[in-house]
Amino acid sequence: MTQPSAARDDTRTTVHLVRHGEVYNPNKLLYGRMPGYHLSSRGRSMAAVTAKFFAGRDVVYLAASPLERAQETAAPIAEVTGCEVDTLEDIIEAANTFEGLRTKGWRSQLLNPIRWRHMTNPLEPSWGEPYEEILKRMLAAVDNVRERAEGHEAVLVSHQLPIVMVQRYVQGKRLQHAKRECDLASVTSLVFDGDRVIDWEYATPAAHI
Repeated sequence: MTQPSAARDDTRTTVHLVRHGEVYNPNKLLYGRMPGYHLSSRGRSMAAVTAKFFAGRDVVYLAASPLERAQETAAPIAEVTGCEVDTLEDIIEAANTFEGLRTKGWRSQLLNPIRWRHMTNPLEPSWGEPYEEILKRMLAAVDNVRERAEGHEAVLVSHQLPIVMVQRYVQGKRLQHAKRECDLASVTSLVFDGDRVIDWEYATPAAHI
C-alpha cells in the first residue's frame, strides 16, 4: 500500500478499521491474545451502536480478528450489512511479553525488576511484536481486502495498536508513539483511489456510551 497522494478519477474503495468494544476485565490484566476475554455489557452496547454506522453503506466484505472480542464486535455489523464474518489472522492483536500481568497502577507487576530486561528498547518495542511487523501484516490484510471490495466498502474489526500502526503510516508519521487516537468501537476509514490512500477519517459512533 502506498502513502497518500492526489486523487485521480479511478473507482473509490473504502476500508474501515473498527476497534472492538469494551472487554470484561475485572482483574485489570493485559490480556493481549489470551483467549476467554469477551465484551462487557457496555462493550456489546458499543458494538451495536457502531454497527448502525454502517447501515445503508455499500459494505460487501466483513472480517474480524480471531479473538473473541473482535468476533463479538463484528456480529452486529454482520446483521446490519448482511455480510458473513471472515476471520483474518493478520489483523490480530499485537503479541506482548506481559500478557496475563497487571501493568497499570501501584500494583503493576512491571515494577518487579525481573520484568525490566524486556524494557530495554521502547522504540521497537522490546516487550512485544515490533511495530514494523505489526504494520506489515496489517497492510497485507488491508491491501487484500481492498482488492476484494474494489469499488465498494469493507470492514475489518481489529485492535488498538494494529489500527494505530496503519493510522500513523497513512499520516507519514513514525510508528513509535506516546499517544493514540483509537477509542473503543471507533472507526478509522481509509479511502482508496486505486491502490493509493487519498483520504482517511476517524469516527467514534459509540463515544456517548
